[in-house]
Amino acid sequence: MAEFRYPSQTRVGTQAAVDQGLRSYMLGIYNYMALGVAVTAVIIMATFTIPALGAVANVLAFPAMLGLIGMGFFAQRLLMGGTVARAHAVYWVYVALWGIGIAPIVNRYLGVDPSMVMTAFLSASLTFGAMSVWGYTSKRDLSGMGAIAGMALMGLLIAALVNLVVAMFTGVGAATMMISMVISFGFVVFVSLITAWETQVIKEMYVESEGQEAVARKSIFGAFMLYGSFVSIFVNILQILGFMNSSE
Repeated sequence: MAEFRYPSQTRVGTQAAVDQGLRSYMLGIYNYMALGVAVTAVIIMATFTIPALGAVANVLAFPAMLGLIGMGFFAQRLLMGGTVARAHAVYWVYVALWGIGIAPIVNRYLGVDPSMVMTAFLSASLTFGAMSVWGYTSKRDLSGMGAIAGMALMGLLIAALVNLVVAMFTGVGAATMMISMVISFGFVVFVSLITAWETQVIKEMYVESEGQEAVARKSIFGAFMLYGSFVSIFVNILQILGFMNSSE
């Protein structure tokens, strides 16, 4: 996960009485995120049903993932430092890159058993929803938990890369598959924890006295954060289901 720096801001409202401005702000974030997920689904289905687009996605998947990593590092500057129009452009490019990046993975499972994709999506939705609600309602400061989860993800990412290199030279055996499954479980757990922390941070970013443009940029930035977490949870749950299905 990328590291972000947030300005110190005062918590707005309380769990018992949240003003309408904060409600609208959070609703806008979830709406942007839901639209992003829908666009990603359209891209994936297009690459699955049109062979030529699928071939293009296979070629562009790795560059797209590299692009996502780069955007993650510069997200705050790109989304918060310019106009609302630029923030929109950055967000939708991000969504498109995710769609291209994960299309080969999702299409593989769609070709084998479409029900696995649906199960993974529903599981990811429930997991994401529960963790986001926890982050929104919790009175506990979750920043420490978020930092620990972020460091754990870095360790898992390194482990995943090492496992990939081993698999390239020795072949995909039972050991590498088991390690991959454990790594995917770890990603689901730690990204879920980060989702709660991100939701709390996004909530605290809201300042009632700010103008509509500032709130709009923050809404898009919040959607950017949560969208990436949701897709990460979905992809890793899908891979877990795939590992479990292949071992039967």
